[in-house]
Amino acid sequence: METDAVEGTLERIIAIRVREYRHAAGLSVGDMAQRVGISKAMLSKIENAQTSCSLTTLSRLARGLEVPVTSLFRGMDAEREAVFVPAGQGSRIVRRGTRVGHEYAMLGALRGAHKRMEALLVTLTESSEVFPLFQHSGTELIFMLEGTMVYGHGESRYTLLPGDALQFDGEGAHGPDELVALPIRFLSITAYGDTADH
Repeated sequence: METDAVEGTLERIIAIRVREYRHAAGLSVGDMAQRVGISKAMLSKIENAQTSCSLTTLSRLARGLEVPVTSLFRGMDAEREAVFVPAGQGSRIVRRGTRVGHEYAMLGALRGAHKRMEALLVTLTESSEVFPLFQHSGTELIFMLEGTMVYGHGESRYTLLPGDALQFDGEGAHGPDELVALPIRFLSITAYGDTADH
C-alpha cells in the first residue's frame, strides 16, 4: 500500500474513532476541544480527516476521552483472521481418549501472539467404562447440543442437558463421568489467556 494511502486511511480511522468516543461521552465539539486543549476548528478538522494529528494531540485526545491511545487506531488493521467451517466439514482429530464412538471435530482455532481459541464439536455415540480426564491451561466452555451426560470438574459433577452451558478452569481435571442419553453432542470452546510476561 502507498504511504499516502496508509496516511489517508489512518486519518479516516482516527476521525471516526474520535467522533465515536466524543458522542459516547456526550460531549459537543466545543466541550471536547476545551477539555483536550485544542481549538474547535482543529478538532473539527481531525473529525473530518482533514489533518494529521501529532502524537501529542493524539495523547491529549485519548486523555480527554479517557481511552487508551491505541483505541483511536481501532480498525486500522482491518485484516483479521477468521475460520469458517461448513457443517460436517470439521477436521477429525485424534486425541487422548479418542476411541470408537468418540469423535472430536476441530471447528477452528485462532492463534495470535498472546491469544488462542480452540473450538471442538464432540460427538459421543457409544458408552465407555472409563473416561479420560483432561487438564489444560485456559478457560473452557461446554455447550450441550444433544443427549444427556454427567460431566466432572474437580470434585463437582454436573448433569448437562441440551441448552446447558458449563464454563470452568481447564487446569482442574475434567471429563465426562457418565453418558446418560446417547448420542451426545456438545461444543467445547477453550480460550487461552495472555501468556506474555508482564
